[in-house]
Amino acid sequence: MPVLKTSNLTKMFGKLKALDGVNLEVNQGEVYGFIGPNGAGKTTTIRVLLGILKATEGEATVFGKNAWNDAVEIHRHLAYVPGEVNLWPELTGGEVIDLFLKFRGASVKESRREELLRKFNLDPSKKCGTYSQGNRQKVALVAAFASDADLYVLDEPTLGLDPLMEKVFQECMMEEKDAGKSVFLSSHILSEIEKICDRVSIIREGRIIETGSLSELRHLTRINMVVETRDPVSSLGELKGVHNLHEDGQVYSFQVDTEELGEVIRHLSRFEVVKLESAPPALEDLFLRYYQDAGGES
Repeated sequence: MPVLKTSNLTKMFGKLKALDGVNLEVNQGEVYGFIGPNGAGKTTTIRVLLGILKATEGEATVFGKNAWNDAVEIHRHLAYVPGEVNLWPELTGGEVIDLFLKFRGASVKESRREELLRKFNLDPSKKCGTYSQGNRQKVALVAAFASDADLYVLDEPTLGLDPLMEKVFQECMMEEKDAGKSVFLSSHILSEIEKICDRVSIIREGRIIETGSLSELRHLTRINMVVETRDPVSSLGELKGVHNLHEDGQVYSFQVDTEELGEVIRHLSRFEVVKLESAPPALEDLFLRYYQDAGGES
């Protein structure tokens, strides 16, 4: 049974259709990426999963239970981190962490709490009103990872963190995955998604437009190549699947459609290849393809 699942999930706000038949399925031990620009429906989807919003149509289940009707029971086994954390300014960071854990009914070893405070370099004795955005984010992350949840729902969890703390966050994520926990991660940081996610869904205007592992999705975009040859290459720009060709002497940089790569390599081999560099398409390439090329809109 999936840890998290939506079937034809639809959410209306008056006449506005924020979600339009969203289908997601997250399995145990899986880190699942959920990406899309602002207004695409990411946070609305998460709020339905958390039982904050009720779906207009369709179904959302977490641990096999209805996300709306069984929200209290679900939250005992779930940890949530929003993108912008607001805390009680007169409480210390440590008091808020303990309060969050008590809300969840979570029991935690003191050693685990101290270990996370040390990893995230957070002083729990300071009042939250003195914290920067990054430190407020750390409070929520420490509370989440200390709770020993079965599912982590993270909505832009690294906003305000510096690169070193982002790396600590990624390490904590991999620890949870190795422990068999599941993660549903919404993020604008595509490199973060690319490093740690097993599968990804891309949402656009309330609809899921692509889902799969990164290796499955990469066939939909182009490979970046730089080739140097001993002899000048003729007709390279005329080959099917070659795009954005730039020539500098006998050094050629271009993009090639994955399905045409073999034919392009065969053509290049006739001109005595001296150097060849290829880079697999990044998640960002796929993301930009959908959000710049689809319908001619960015």
